[in-house]
Amino acid sequence: MMKGIEGVGYEDTLVIPIIENTPHEEQLESSMKSAMMEYPNSPAVMVRRHGYYVWGKSWKQAKTQAECLDFLFETAVRMHQLGLNHSDSSLSHQ
Repeated sequence: MMKGIEGVGYEDTLVIPIIENTPHEEQLESSMKSAMMEYPNSPAVMVRRHGYYVWGKSWKQAKTQAECLDFLFETAVRMHQLGLNHSDSSLSHQ
C-alpha cells in the first residue's frame, strides 16, 4: 500500500505528522499549517482523537491515498497490538 502514496516507495519511510485536536475545527488552522510546512512531502495530517485530513492533486488521488493510509494505519495498530514493531525491517520477506 506504500506504492499508492504519491512520491513514496516500498522502502521509503512515510511520516504523517500528528497535531492536537481542538474544540472547534477552525482552531486547527495554525497547527495544521505548521505541520504541512514542516512535512511538505506528507499527504496527510493526523488529528489526535479525531482522524486525519488527506489531500492529493485530484479527488481520485486523494481518495486513493486515503484508502492506502487507512490500510497502513490499521496495519500499524494491529502490529502494535501483537507486540510487533511496524518499522522493524527484519519482519519483511527477504
